[in-house]
Parts: sequence; structure tokens; C-alpha cells
Amino acid sequence: MTLLLPLMGFLFISLLITAIGMSLLRGETAIERRLGELSLPGSLPAVPAPGNERLLNTLKRLGRAAPKPSREIGKLKERLIYAGYRGSEALTVFFGIRLGLAIVLFLLGTSPFIPKSGLIAGLAGAALGYLLPSMGLARLAKRRQHRIRLSLPDALDLLVVSVEAGLGLDQAIQRVGEELAFAHPELSGEMRLINLELRAGKGRADALRNLAERTGVDDLSSLAAMLIQTDKFGTSVARSLRVHSETLRTKRRQRAEEAAAKTGVKMVFPLVFCIFPAIWVVTIGPAAIKFVEVLFPLAESQK
Repeated sequence: MTLLLPLMGFLFISLLITAIGMSLLRGETAIERRLGELSLPGSLPAVPAPGNERLLNTLKRLGRAAPKPSREIGKLKERLIYAGYRGSEALTVFFGIRLGLAIVLFLLGTSPFIPKSGLIAGLAGAALGYLLPSMGLARLAKRRQHRIRLSLPDALDLLVVSVEAGLGLDQAIQRVGEELAFAHPELSGEMRLINLELRAGKGRADALRNLAERTGVDDLSSLAAMLIQTDKFGTSVARSLRVHSETLRTKRRQRAEEAAAKTGVKMVFPLVFCIFPAIWVVTIGPAAIKFVEVLFPLAESQK
């Protein structure tokens, strides 16, 4: 019976995770996939599956009922925008995910099917469920910013080629956004938003500043400042973009060198705790066994 309870708890958690994963998957037909390949990304409206829509509505209801600390709302909105979630209901869905996960982990912690369950385990699970969505959101935002930062030099090279070929800056941004849709979809989407703002009548300087604020990437902030100054003073856009592209490539190479230099320090802990003990066992183990075999017969003979 003691072995049966952990097995039932493991099966219950596995089935729950599988059900949540299957409900989040989008039911997409072969025709929709083919149309998505032939058309530009984001041109077709996303139609959620019925199960996904029901789950989304449930999360929205939970988010509306969840407590919303006023100190966190601004920071959470910023992180959601950095992660690419700009919808009006994104914050509500996030609060629903956090509350739902806290409730689920609390029920699992107090479930009689899990050994050592109780009120303390349930409260610990609820606290973990409350913190995990924020940690996951921060990681998603950092990963998206990292991908945008890595794709920026390629986009600048294409901008230089387009501007030198005779296109204006607005048309070059639109063209580069279309060309980067497959290789760098995050930056392509941001460039499309710039084009939409320009078509809506917003000034180029405001659109570029919004780009820097939406992404939170320092390289894009410097690029926006450079393009605004170039437009204000009437200097060559192509030359400024080329110099900025070389600067970004130098910074990317320096980041790679910095990460490579940190590798030795990061390898200390796995070496000390994982590799060195095995080496000591292999090298010193036979000598220790031989030493014990020689020492104990001498001790017994003295007795």
C-alpha cells in the first residue's frame, strides 16, 4: 500500500499535465498549415480550437476574480509586452494562470493520494504556483529580447542594401520586415508594427521610440536614437546604418567572448561535485582497497 500511493500520485500528475498540454495545443488542419506556409506569417487570423477557447475563457474568469496588486500591474504589463503578449486580455489571462496554478498545486499538496500531504504542503504548493508564472514570464521576455538582439545586425545589413538600392527608410523597413519573417519572426513582427503605426499617421520618431519601448532591447534603443538624429540632421541613412551594424556585430562578438571566458568559472562546480569524486574513486579506490587488505592482516597478526 505504501508503494501504491506514490504511484497513483505520479499517474495523476502525469495525466493532469498531459491533459493541460493537449488542451493548449492548437487544432490545425493540413489546409491551414499549407496556407500558413504560402502566406506571410500573421496574415491569417488565429482561430483557437474549441478546447483552447474554453480554457482561455476559464483563465479569463479566474483572472478577473484574482487579486491584482497595484504595485505589480505596471511591471507585469511591461514584461508581457517584452515577451510578445500585447493583447488587452493578456494581463487578465496571466492572473488567471497564476491563480489556477496555485489552486491546482494546493489541491495536489492536500490530496490524500500523495504521501506527506497536508496543509503545509498545500500552502507550499500554492506559493510555488504563485511564483512560477512570474518566473516563466521573465524567462520568456529575456529569451525574446535575446533573439531580437541577435537578429538585429542581419536586419541592419538588409536595411543598408535596401536604402542603397533606392528605397526610402519606411519602404526599406517594410521590405526587411517581410524578408525576415521566416528567419527572425520576432523582429519582423516589430517592424510590421512600425509600418502599421506609420500608416495610421504616427510620426517616424514616435514609431521608432515605441519600438524601443515595446522590446526593451538596448541595441534597438540606440538604433532608434540614431535614426531619429539622422532624420533630424539630414545625414546619410545608409552610412549611419552601416556604422551601427558594424558596432552591433562588434558588441555581439564581445558578448560571445565574455560568455566563453565565463565558461571556466561555470565548469568549476560540475567538476568539483560530479567529475572529481568519480576520478578519486577510480584512482584512489584500488590503492585504498589494497591498503586495507595489507593493513588489517598486520593488525590481526599483532593481536
